[in-house]
Amino acid sequence: MSHRKTLLAASIIASLCFNGSLQAQDATQPSGTTSAQSRADQAKAKELATVTVVGIRNSEAESLQLKQAADSHVEIVTAEDIGKLPAKNVADTLQRLPGVNISSSSASEGGFDENDRVSLRGTNPSLTQTLVNGHTIGTGDWFVLSQVQTVGRSVSYTLLPSEIVSQVVVHKSSEARIVEGGAAGSVDIVTRKPLEFAKPITGEVSVGGVYSDLPDKTKPQFSGLFNWKNDANTLGVMLQGFYEKRSLQRNGQEVVGGYLPTTVGGNTVYYPNEIGAVLFTQQRKRKGGVIDLEFKPTDNLTLDLNGFYSKLEADNYNRNYMMWASNALANGGVLTPNAIRNNVVTSGSIAGGTGAYGVYDQISRPGAASESKYLTLEANWRATDHLTFTGQVGTTRGTGSSPTQDVIELGTAGGAGASWNMRGLDKPINWTLGGDNASPSGILPSAGWIFGGQGIKVKDKEDWAQFDGELAFDGGAFSSLQFGARYAKHTRENPFEIAQGPNFASDWTNPAAYPTTYGRYPGDFGSSLGGSFPGPIWFYSPAQLAAIDAAFANRDPVTRFYFNDVYKVEEKDSAAYLQLNFQSGIASGNIGVRYVKTKEDIGYTSTAPDALASTVTGPILGSAFGDYFWNTYKHSYDKFLPSANLKLAFTDELLLRLAASQTMTRPDYSALAGYVSADDLTHTGSGGNPQLKPLISTNFDAAVEWYFATRGLLSAGVYAMNLKDYINFGNEVRRFKDMQASAAAGQDVYSDYLISVPKNVNGQVRGVELNYIQPVGEYFGVQANYTYADGHATGDVPLQGTSKNTYNVSGYFENDRFNGRISYTYRSEFYAGVSRTDTYFQQGIGNLAASFGYKINDWMALSLDAMNLNNPKLKYYTKNDAYGKQPYAFYVNGRQYYLNLRFKF
Repeated sequence: MSHRKTLLAASIIASLCFNGSLQAQDATQPSGTTSAQSRADQAKAKELATVTVVGIRNSEAESLQLKQAADSHVEIVTAEDIGKLPAKNVADTLQRLPGVNISSSSASEGGFDENDRVSLRGTNPSLTQTLVNGHTIGTGDWFVLSQVQTVGRSVSYTLLPSEIVSQVVVHKSSEARIVEGGAAGSVDIVTRKPLEFAKPITGEVSVGGVYSDLPDKTKPQFSGLFNWKNDANTLGVMLQGFYEKRSLQRNGQEVVGGYLPTTVGGNTVYYPNEIGAVLFTQQRKRKGGVIDLEFKPTDNLTLDLNGFYSKLEADNYNRNYMMWASNALANGGVLTPNAIRNNVVTSGSIAGGTGAYGVYDQISRPGAASESKYLTLEANWRATDHLTFTGQVGTTRGTGSSPTQDVIELGTAGGAGASWNMRGLDKPINWTLGGDNASPSGILPSAGWIFGGQGIKVKDKEDWAQFDGELAFDGGAFSSLQFGARYAKHTRENPFEIAQGPNFASDWTNPAAYPTTYGRYPGDFGSSLGGSFPGPIWFYSPAQLAAIDAAFANRDPVTRFYFNDVYKVEEKDSAAYLQLNFQSGIASGNIGVRYVKTKEDIGYTSTAPDALASTVTGPILGSAFGDYFWNTYKHSYDKFLPSANLKLAFTDELLLRLAASQTMTRPDYSALAGYVSADDLTHTGSGGNPQLKPLISTNFDAAVEWYFATRGLLSAGVYAMNLKDYINFGNEVRRFKDMQASAAAGQDVYSDYLISVPKNVNGQVRGVELNYIQPVGEYFGVQANYTYADGHATGDVPLQGTSKNTYNVSGYFENDRFNGRISYTYRSEFYAGVSRTDTYFQQGIGNLAASFGYKINDWMALSLDAMNLNNPKLKYYTKNDAYGKQPYAFYVNGRQYYLNLRFKF
């Protein structure tokens, strides 16, 4: 029974803690049980003691006590902690934990001012599994490239506001009972439950606003919660809602198309192709809520119906006014280099010729949105004093939508002249563009284009059933046996897209057909980035772009059907596990194995039949982009995933953790089902790779933890991850039907093609984690942590998302009336992805945030959260063997201030 006593002790600790802004409730996550099993133990703890505690200090104590009680290596943040940290979504809070990194984008869209993805221990976000109450959650992305080109398995945290959270548990070492998918670890977001509240009726309302200084706009924020339960504590209902609006503006510079070669004095040198001044604006509206119905018909049976919905409406408008050096040179322009360093024309000018010296993209995306929802039904039955069963069925759906892109691309007048001056990797490129930049008079519509995908609605859905059990033993070293099985069907697909183009029968090339009114970039656009650019730059409004495309665009669903972005991946996942928990003397822990089998059905398009495919349909005719084939590739794989965790508690304060495991992450959807282009003339091509194997990580973890005070911790840990079948890019020989040779021969001819595809390679990550939490007197406290991660793939290639150095420093003050906390987070540079043929990196970045609270009375409080106080500048560079490191992009998003008045009853 010793294992059950440990769980009970942790649950008693949890029951002593209170969500500080509003209501008493029990914490829910000692590691070693599922969320439902943990809550069952807490119900027992309620019979023993109930104490209401509030505040940053007590919530920090709760988190540390739960971490100490856990048999595996976890980090825990309670709801009170989230409420008192500068945090607007769950990722904001997690970035301050050791071993956790965040990013504010998911594809190549550049970074924004809200954290979007979470990754663990120097890996990319796809290797981190995000769960809610122990189950998966469907997700969506509002940005079009994340919907159709860079489609990963990570969850967008912009859909997960911090208000929904009771507790967040970061699992750094694996256990057999945890759903597979997180090779680097798992994040489990635990929501509140109705019967955990202390009072029969509990409510809270938060009303306020957010001011964003770059767009200079204030928008409303609202959240509310109502919970009712009967006096017998057998029936409860919780309703929670949120509605939040925010204006976003991002000023930026981008080098589009990389650096191109030309000849100067008989030598090959490189110059920036397109240097752009990028103004991005967006209106974000996040709305949704949680409903939970909990019922205990008997003392040993609990039923729970839980539903969640979140939608982020993300209308956005991106303007990119670019110097077009390659077009100017191709049409008679002459390059005069002023400075050449490392074979790059770092300072130069172009004059003469007839070609357009600039190109201007204006892209409005009304209706862009992402959505996530789930519905679960769970039953927890304590069959005997020794045997407990939990069953769950659920469904989750995520969508990412880009119904419309209103686009115009225009060229500037030829022969106008241009120049640039590069100032290193840390500063934007200064550049000029001749002609009229302040009005449409300098534009040549005939040199432009109309493009942009339409009708995109990506679906991410999963249906599952899960069964878990735990058999407790009396006496002996083995305390309990956990067992269970799970089946899920998961689908990710984009079934349709129209790629609009010009309607050539229209008057689209006539300058007189375009609007004569326009807006202009903000006057401080260049100074906000620290550079000198053309200005003020003009632009059409989103309504004007919509009218232009309505008049001049071809959106025919047949001829403009864009098969390149169409894909479907269907997976049927089966799993079963056994986990033996033990405790003897100073030792406790668990050992187990999880068996996983996956059946994949991958659908993708190609220009020629793929010999790999199980079935091929086509050629499918009618698209202006050519004939294409629909390929399906079916295969399956299975794997045993062992895990072991050992905790040695030498004293009540000092313990040692050791862990070893194998974990698995399935390949990203776009890597499996990317469109394959095969050129019959060169027998080369590029595309996805349906033969990719899942990544298997062999993990080792060791940590020493010293809990020297109630709110004090000093710990040090080391970890190693050996990544088998990590996914990188390379070339491989694939067989396709040679359409040209087949036509000539009058029969099917298959040839070998050298295709650039995602490939399985090997990799590794080694790291160190240091954590220090110290109470200072009665009212103060400090926290600091540092993570070192060293990762690379085969051939000393960098791993995506690996920052060598990450650290966090924070301090707080709290008394009965006032609380304040200030935090600084830094991560060093990391490999961020591929842009065309170049790898690109995000440079190191630090972020300063603060939160303040004032208790007006027992039912009213005021809070102020300040995000991005240091106005961080996101900096990126590309790396190429021919020309080394060069500037790629720079962005600033400004600061945000959230002021809220909270009421409780």
